[in-house]
Amino acid sequence: MSWLTNYVKPKLQKVLNPRETPDNLWHKCKSCGQMIFQKEFIANQYVCAHCDHHDRVPPTNRFDALFDNQVYDLIDLPSVKVDPLKFKDTKRYSERLKAARAKTGDEDAIKVAVGKIGGVETVVAIQNFFFMGGSMGMAVGDGIIAGARHALKIEAPFVMFTASGGARMQEGILSLMQMPRTTVAVQMLRDAGIPYVVVLTDPTSGGVSASYAMLGDVQIAEPGAMIAFSGPRVIEQTIREKLPDGFQRAEYLHEHGMVDMVVHRHEMKDQLGTVLGLLMGGRHTRRAAE
Repeated sequence: MSWLTNYVKPKLQKVLNPRETPDNLWHKCKSCGQMIFQKEFIANQYVCAHCDHHDRVPPTNRFDALFDNQVYDLIDLPSVKVDPLKFKDTKRYSERLKAARAKTGDEDAIKVAVGKIGGVETVVAIQNFFFMGGSMGMAVGDGIIAGARHALKIEAPFVMFTASGGARMQEGILSLMQMPRTTVAVQMLRDAGIPYVVVLTDPTSGGVSASYAMLGDVQIAEPGAMIAFSGPRVIEQTIREKLPDGFQRAEYLHEHGMVDMVVHRHEMKDQLGTVLGLLMGGRHTRRAAE
């Protein structure tokens, strides 16, 4: 009986019931609804080949697309106290953190690395929207400060990729305190003459847009990125008026002088390399020669 159940039955089931298509084989575009082969979607830097919609990108994929020859070193970030307020809603905050870490493989919603972009040694910080919506808590604040300090130490420009729904409510006032803390870190860079470039990706909102996200020496945005403090629905309900088409999108902000340029993801590396080279004024080439 064991031979029949353990060997014959599975073989028959395999023939009669062929394996279903894996769930992660295809990606459905959020903009046009077209189905895209997942491997092609990732190879295209998470940009839809049909409508050019820029989807959200995990930090590792972003680093690989930015740094020369995909060579970079991650910077160790300081650890922070887990669940300092013992917060609980429908779940404990500690449980939400544990689930987010298991899902993404990251400790929190930010990663910082150093490498060369267009030959310019650069410190890059990237917020991970897949980790609790990229929300800004103590770990994100400390990560940005650590990145800024490393940029000061090696005299390299600091590039910040934002992707966040705002401050992390589970950390209360401690998350809001990251707004002035990161603002001070940006000012430290400015006082030292170190360039600070911000790349706004979809979405950038809340306390993030009200602090370090809008303080760059150069403000770059990805096409179609939603950049705002409050969402359009909240504003419409408040002012009881219909907002213009494309309001709070990257192109609208560019037309109204809120961002300096809107750059396609495929051109981001080259554009950043050009901007950083101009801002550094040849300092990186002199240091390399020395």
